[in-house]
Amino acid sequence: MIETSASSVTPAPWTVAVLGPGGIGGLVAALLARAGHRVICLAREETAAVLDERGLSLRSGQFGDFTVRVETDTRLREPVDAVVVAPKETALLSALDRVPREALGSALVIPLLNGVEHAAVLREHYPASQVVPGTIRAESTRVAPGVIEHGTPFAKIEVASTTADHARVEAFADVLSGAGFEAAVRADESSMLWGKLSMLLPMALLTTRYSVPIGGVRGEHRAELVSVLDEFKRVAEGVGAAVDTDAVLAFIDAAPEEMRSSMQRDADAGRPLEIDAIGGALLREAARQGVEVPVTAKLVAALGG
Repeated sequence: MIETSASSVTPAPWTVAVLGPGGIGGLVAALLARAGHRVICLAREETAAVLDERGLSLRSGQFGDFTVRVETDTRLREPVDAVVVAPKETALLSALDRVPREALGSALVIPLLNGVEHAAVLREHYPASQVVPGTIRAESTRVAPGVIEHGTPFAKIEVASTTADHARVEAFADVLSGAGFEAAVRADESSMLWGKLSMLLPMALLTTRYSVPIGGVRGEHRAELVSVLDEFKRVAEGVGAAVDTDAVLAFIDAAPEEMRSSMQRDADAGRPLEIDAIGGALLREAARQGVEVPVTAKLVAALGG
């Protein structure tokens, strides 16, 4: 598989709209703004008012603690270079109302969402040649409107597209790299998305189902963990995605004992869960292929999916 890393050359300033300045969107917005890019945060009126008054604050062991000024609006009203789509999947369709197709211009649309099905949704809303799916690996949480805590010593973004112009995708990766992200352009969109889901799905479903951190999952629930990874691998192979589930298991075994998934944190806070985007996506693809995934199905059902 061909994979290229973004260059370290600082690109000319871009204008980037960030739809959903929460944990992930806020991290992206803060780093891009600090790097000198023009950032427009698209959010609800209450959130926009807080950002206008106080700015956007990031607390990060990797990037430091700082506050930056960003522009805000409740709706995209002008052409931009890129739109980063970063709401929770449960709010995606309503959030897209803030980015009308007619206002998009030639902007790249870069979703940083959980799951594998959102790329098709965005390509129904916007020109397929402008949609560039991405994945992000970072623990980042909105602890208050306009206040983001980034907890991991890394922030990695990968982008890939079967439809967009490769040079423009590379240019956006350079923007991310210049802002501080470890950015890479992947050659295989499907393997990128399914690879992220292979890490997310077992951690999210098992930590949330049993209300235990990752140490408990790899301990008393290890048999289920291994079964879920085996089911996932068979489904991923059916869509032609190259997924290394052995590497996923090795990562989980090496992860901090008390590490929790974002779904588990959402459950503890009483927020809507992305069960459908994460577990439901696997079940639907398994059904299309006629692949039995009983362990995953039982976990999804137990979580109300």
